[in-house]
Amino acid sequence: MENIHPIFDKILSRNDKELFLNQNAKVLWFTGLSGSGKSTIAQHLEKKLFSEGFFVQLLDGDNIRSGINNNLGFSLEDRNENIRRISEVSKLFLNAGVICLNSFVSPTIEIRNAAKQIIGSEDFIEVFVNTPIEICEARDVKGLYKKARAGEIKGFTGIDSPYEAPPNPDIDVKTENQTIEESVDQIYQAIIAQLQKQ
Repeated sequence: MENIHPIFDKILSRNDKELFLNQNAKVLWFTGLSGSGKSTIAQHLEKKLFSEGFFVQLLDGDNIRSGINNNLGFSLEDRNENIRRISEVSKLFLNAGVICLNSFVSPTIEIRNAAKQIIGSEDFIEVFVNTPIEICEARDVKGLYKKARAGEIKGFTGIDSPYEAPPNPDIDVKTENQTIEESVDQIYQAIIAQLQKQ
């Protein structure tokens, strides 16, 4: 590290960029089982915020794993590294004044706390897409539960690898009895005051 000389103090500040974009940057961290609706809800929220003049970036698990994290597997070590990299990228967006929507299973409390520590607790909004596994498995939009049940996928969250629900999420979205639009509106109403410049 002795030959590394960061220039954070010489570049434009986050505040400069937030003023330019007329918004407060935050990271919304969507967590939940595969098939819970994380990506769908995040996509709809991104479009809603963008249509109202907010500058937003959506980071999604499959997109990230096909690019910056395409060298990682699904071992515990690789999952931890996956979230670490995502958190560092999110922090870059945050410092650029951008609202960042992150959609990742991120199955353990420890892994989400690590993300929160990198991003900063004051800028990290945990959104629990709270969908029972029975519904996720019935949807099985990617066919992953079927493969996991057949033993074709090992270490699949919710089947043979645990998912630890957030005990106190900032936003708890119970999708079982809500439409996508209602779920998006619930999140929107919970965050809009934090995103607007006063």
